[in-house]
Amino acid sequence: MFYGEYKHSIDRKGRLILPAKFREAYKEYGVERFLLTRGLDQCIFMFGEEEWRAQEQKFKSASFTKQETRSFNRMFFSGAVDVVPDKQGRFIVPPYLKEYAGIKRDTVIIGVSNRIEIWDRKKWDEFYSNSSKTFEQTAENLLNL
Repeated sequence: MFYGEYKHSIDRKGRLILPAKFREAYKEYGVERFLLTRGLDQCIFMFGEEEWRAQEQKFKSASFTKQETRSFNRMFFSGAVDVVPDKQGRFIVPPYLKEYAGIKRDTVIIGVSNRIEIWDRKKWDEFYSNSSKTFEQTAENLLNL
């Protein structure tokens, strides 16, 4: 549903705009609100409501008696916030999520199929640089190509 890489900046009012391609996709699939939360690798995850519920079911089925499960769920769900983009596709990223991701102003918004990730631009560039070096080997290991 969400694909591509887009550079945007947070405006003076703390708003971020979704790329036009993502706005088209969420309208096509009837997504009206999103949930933001702490993602992995110091980015922010952004899910449509339906996908959020699917992820929530997976996490709820994990045993809460395990320390790792409790810790992950606390970080993931305590960071969650609903956002409804305005008509221009703008929404506010809460300060605690910007702090978590190290975002000051410049971002990269990427589509990762069923979710959107919001990265600090410098952190994305670093991640991309490091990951692109091993992309083919990772594909071979994961996909048995």
